[in-house]
Amino acid sequence: MNAPRPQTELSLSAEHAFICDVLTAESGAIDSVISQVRSDASTCTSWTDAIDILEKCKGHAVFSGMGKSGLIGAKLSSTFSSIGQPSHVVHPAEAVHGDLGSIRRDDVVILMSYSGTTSEVLNLAAILRTDGIPCIGISKSDDSPLAKLCTVHLAIGSLSEACPLNLAPTASTTATLAIGDALGLALSRRRNFTADEFHKHHPGGMLGIGLRTITEIIRCKVGENLPVILEDTLVGEALQTARPQEGARRAGAILLVDENGKLTGIFTDGDLRRLVIDDTDPMQRLIGDVATKNPRRLLASSLVRDAQQLVTEYRVDEIPIVDDSNYPIGLIDVQDLIAMKVVTE
Repeated sequence: MNAPRPQTELSLSAEHAFICDVLTAESGAIDSVISQVRSDASTCTSWTDAIDILEKCKGHAVFSGMGKSGLIGAKLSSTFSSIGQPSHVVHPAEAVHGDLGSIRRDDVVILMSYSGTTSEVLNLAAILRTDGIPCIGISKSDDSPLAKLCTVHLAIGSLSEACPLNLAPTASTTATLAIGDALGLALSRRRNFTADEFHKHHPGGMLGIGLRTITEIIRCKVGENLPVILEDTLVGEALQTARPQEGARRAGAILLVDENGKLTGIFTDGDLRRLVIDDTDPMQRLIGDVATKNPRRLLASSLVRDAQQLVTEYRVDEIPIVDDSNYPIGLIDVQDLIAMKVVTE
């Protein structure tokens, strides 16, 4: 067997090399922030203070910034809302022209300006300071005018933008976004935010579907349209017993149980096809002898994403659902997951 060839670095075109330089500059901006947190005690104190303020917030986390910083704030506001902290965005220029009413005394305001000198942001910061509303500033330096107006300040550090002209906000906005994400997730960790709570904020889309409990999507249920047969039953008798009523949805498998009613196996359409091809008298075999023993299964408390993982990893088409005592309660068919677009064919 030939040894695998070591990967060699490509000879990049000038354009591809430039792309790598941009990405390196942006990742370097985040590395710079990480370095500050790891090595500077006062930086760590500022982060802790910022999370303390957010943890005590009884209202909204309000994000505000001009231009690109404002767009980053909109993304962060959406993230905060999704992890349990109500949030909205206020434009700093419009705030002083009537929108101050959308900032309440129970709110915490996160003000963003890389230079720390943006006049609209500074004007808003000064008003909020007078009103006694806690503010978290994010700018280049702890010595910036914005830092001096805020309750707590998080310094991004002096960065070179990825833009060759060092003008277009790129590395600085990447670092601002990362800082905001870290704040939000640290707050979520403080509050022990759970997957169930996350689901409440994401009822739609693939995130919401994946976090639903498996019992919410079961269409084949024991006692309704899913046959459960003793494992010592003849195949012919089992098939006759499991025949669906006219017009009823047919399950793609029969679940087998022992004398105590606990799951021991599954007899699928595939098992039946193999039996008919290989056996001269298939209907007289005990179904427990020709079924799939000890099949992969999920608990009723499992999530849809757990079913997705089973199907993806093991290519199973039917998954029995059992309670904590291994009594079958239902069956998930891969076609159900395909219909929900959780898995593809």
